[in-house]
Amino acid sequence: MIPEAAQAAPWHRGERAIQRSAGVAERMAEIGPRVIRDHLIPQHRDFYPLLSFVVLGAVDPAGGVWASLRAGEPGFLRSPDPLHLHAALTRDPADPAEAGLEDGAAVGLLGIDLATRRRNRLNGTLRRCDARGFDVSVAESFGNCPQYIRPRLGRPAPDAGDARPGPTLSERLEGPARAIVAAAETFFVASSLDREDGRRQVDVSHRGGPAGFVRIDEDGVLTVPDYPGNRFFNTLGNMLANPRAGLVFADFTTGDLVQMTGEADVVLDGPEIGRVAGAERLWRFAPRKVVFRPGAFPLRFTPA
Repeated sequence: MIPEAAQAAPWHRGERAIQRSAGVAERMAEIGPRVIRDHLIPQHRDFYPLLSFVVLGAVDPAGGVWASLRAGEPGFLRSPDPLHLHAALTRDPADPAEAGLEDGAAVGLLGIDLATRRRNRLNGTLRRCDARGFDVSVAESFGNCPQYIRPRLGRPAPDAGDARPGPTLSERLEGPARAIVAAAETFFVASSLDREDGRRQVDVSHRGGPAGFVRIDEDGVLTVPDYPGNRFFNTLGNMLANPRAGLVFADFTTGDLVQMTGEADVVLDGPEIGRVAGAERLWRFAPRKVVFRPGAFPLRFTPA
């Protein structure tokens, strides 16, 4: 048995609870301090400037958690030093995550290259430079394996001018938004909790599987399989401690985005898990607000 103090760094109470349920707490207590860093290593500092988009996780003033995709020319992300990442991203009032991107806010960030399947994550504190961008002071930085990432090749979208419809807000997943979720092979999920030391931590991560792996129940609740992974359980650990979460789905051929905020429930055991091929556990997500943004993502992707 490992003393709780040894388990506490870097894992929080939710992560440790699921690691114990999976029988990997001792192993993760050894691995965690080696792979989760408070700075960006040279490999990661070189990686972020190569990207044409980034995934963000943020918490709005009402406590709603949102995930978002934001794009830029390669180089819009850069690391001036190992403790910071700069994002040259202008304000976007149509993005519901924007309300959580204020000076001093906790933020999660995922850098992912769909063509090479590389991905790295960090979370930290946002420092607003001006309306054209912000810095993130790194609290945690770590890499993830390429598992479950569908390779895709990206290109800029044709210029649609002002013809793109504006966003629509609803309390249910319906119409084109529902169709995107039902067909998805990829989405991103943001989660958050306030740690034992009072620091808020926001995380955003990738989820992938065969088309239709996200089930939409009759009541509109999503059921998502949790496949074998790195055993960190950052997302599920956050959800166990704080059920509020946010999801973003993209139609990679049209640029349509579906962003949702709501509550998640983690299912660690039960017969339903065994009925989903490859799943080790499940989680459910009940949307409370759904924002459909036609053509909002300025990149288009095709299978590699």
